[in-house]
Amino acid sequence: MVGMQLIRNMISSRPASAAGKRSGNIGMARLDLSTGGLARGAALAGALLAAGALIEEAHAEPQGFLETVKKHTTLTSSVPDNGDQNPYAIVVAPVSAGKIQQDDVLIDNFNDKNNLQGLGTTIVLYRPSTKKMSLFAVVPRHLPSCPGGVGLTTAMTMLKTGWVIVGSLPSNDGTTATKGDGCLIVLNPQGEVVNTIAGPAINGPWGNMAVIDNGATATLFVSNTGFEVGAPEDESPIINKATVLRIELSIPEGKPPVVTKQTVIASGFGQQADKGVFIIGPTGLALGKDGTLYVSDAIGNRIVAIADPATRSDSAGTGREVTKDGLLKRPLAMVMAPNGHLVVTNGLNGQAVEIDPLTGKQIYAQWIDNNRAQTPPGSGDLFGLAMTPEGKGFYYVQDDMNTVVLAH
Repeated sequence: MVGMQLIRNMISSRPASAAGKRSGNIGMARLDLSTGGLARGAALAGALLAAGALIEEAHAEPQGFLETVKKHTTLTSSVPDNGDQNPYAIVVAPVSAGKIQQDDVLIDNFNDKNNLQGLGTTIVLYRPSTKKMSLFAVVPRHLPSCPGGVGLTTAMTMLKTGWVIVGSLPSNDGTTATKGDGCLIVLNPQGEVVNTIAGPAINGPWGNMAVIDNGATATLFVSNTGFEVGAPEDESPIINKATVLRIELSIPEGKPPVVTKQTVIASGFGQQADKGVFIIGPTGLALGKDGTLYVSDAIGNRIVAIADPATRSDSAGTGREVTKDGLLKRPLAMVMAPNGHLVVTNGLNGQAVEIDPLTGKQIYAQWIDNNRAQTPPGSGDLFGLAMTPEGKGFYYVQDDMNTVVLAH
């Protein structure tokens, strides 16, 4: 029993010098064989057993999801033959279609072989059943209907009908000085581009999508971080124009998705050009069990909630603040764990943080990247995040190492 073992450890590890300093301690109780000594010893033992039982009970159930994660296993490199780097989005396939088998892991790359940001064009596929990585798609660098070129972002999903949709926030020189508005790109399950989604409400689709997928219809939630962002400066201005856009889709059988409606449901978030990480803005989006949409506001260093995201007809502004600062260090990608808690990666260290969205309590932080090449360790390494199908772990990318990792 944990309680008894704890008591044994306390007795065996107690320094000899401490045992002789005062009466009534464990060491003296073991040596006092008088009636009073035995009684006192029995009382003390009973108290310690009770304390051990309480400790055992307290540790019987983890306080959160991250406490159950014990191992981190590197699965594959994310670099395809063309040399693209900097993995961003990570998505688990909900169905088998075309090149994709259900539970495959799709990962896109934001940088090209020269490590220039906003020029990555590839999506790779990791198959857990074979432990092999392969190329799923190479998107053309320039698409007429995608303003500015192609640079694949964290905004990616795969629908139950097999269509893959991925965001583009392009650059020509690796900085926001040559940033284009970008678009969302629709690919079939063979990895071929079939359509794009663009327009005035889409500018720098950036954060990992939240999705309501009903098969014949689907609703996408995606953050946009490009409005009026210019070239990076030593201290670039914060522009409070980032949005969360709801895109409603109709999906005719055997045909690509068609946009039926677009609505800005949140607005006024901070966005900022950055010389090191290209752009900073709202990145993580996750739907709660009650339909609330949670957004990681990187500039505000907080998590906010957007009420009625699927039905509202107006903007909720920056929503309701759920939690701020504390363990959060520029929150980025975010997912909903099976216990209803949010798991979010930090941009300024290598930690993942667990949050109870109902209370705003920050439950736990775990170092999932402790690479000391950065200061603090793992800073700038984490981005994409996705739960495993069984919900017992999660996949994430380490973009400094160009690897995909399983936390389990």
